[in-house]
Amino acid sequence: MTPVQLEVFLQTLIAGLLLGGLYALIGLGMTLIMGVMKIINLAHGELMMVAMYIAYWMFVLFHIDPYLSVFIATPVLFLLGAAIQKFLINPMLKVESILPENQVILTVGIGMVLANLATLFFKSDYRSTPVDYATSAFYLSDFWKASPIELSLSLPWAVSFIFAVGITIALWFFLARTDTGKSIRATAQDTDAALLMGVNVKMMRVVTFGIGSGLVGAAGCLFLPIYYLFPSLGGQFTLIAFVITILGGLGSTVGAIIGGLILGVFESMTATYIGMGWAPVGRFVVFVACLIFLPGGVASLLKKKRFGK
Repeated sequence: MTPVQLEVFLQTLIAGLLLGGLYALIGLGMTLIMGVMKIINLAHGELMMVAMYIAYWMFVLFHIDPYLSVFIATPVLFLLGAAIQKFLINPMLKVESILPENQVILTVGIGMVLANLATLFFKSDYRSTPVDYATSAFYLSDFWKASPIELSLSLPWAVSFIFAVGITIALWFFLARTDTGKSIRATAQDTDAALLMGVNVKMMRVVTFGIGSGLVGAAGCLFLPIYYLFPSLGGQFTLIAFVITILGGLGSTVGAIIGGLILGVFESMTATYIGMGWAPVGRFVVFVACLIFLPGGVASLLKKKRFGK
């Protein structure tokens, strides 16, 4: 491998890992909801779109940086998600329907309502936040003058990745160390046993949907400095989150992190070595390959390794 080829490969790998970190955050929200609710939230991307509009208008009206809007949009999306669970999905669970997965269909409807409301209020124009640091980057030669290759690290991508890692660590601490987090994990593992142990399962479902919505809301704010905003973008991110959830293993938070990184690197490699237009194709090749050859996702491999099977 020549130095130029090595440089292109490493640069692509860095870009893929940075993208994968943000993908992991999006996938975490969906897989958390999947683990507790046992449903796929197909309004996931539209909730992210709502958070991006909140961050966008905070920037336009009050000049608040999109990264600072994480601390505004995330609580708002938590409350929105909790309200959706409490007032729309919980009542749906009590209704007898001929459709076994009517909650999933409900989330499709919620996503369509959110996307159409965004189009009605904000038009279908593409919007962006022209932050000063949009084109700033770190270069390897700035730190290592005699470096045989040159690598760069985009400042917005790096900051977004660091935020995503911090939020992921905070989520791990919450789930592993707090009583509420342990109750959520208990509900995800065995709802009946959690009920017998005195866990308020209904409340845990509301909190979990709120957390999942808050996570994707945070991801939306982190994407805003590096991505265009338009009302219909939610659909593609719902699909990305769905692929990550399948790739990582349904309901597995560790699997979602690994799945997000794998998908980010794979898309980046596909875009560099085959073509930009092939990145979405590569995404679904991963999805189909996972369904055929690894139906349990990365989580099944981790489980086998843990139990020595």
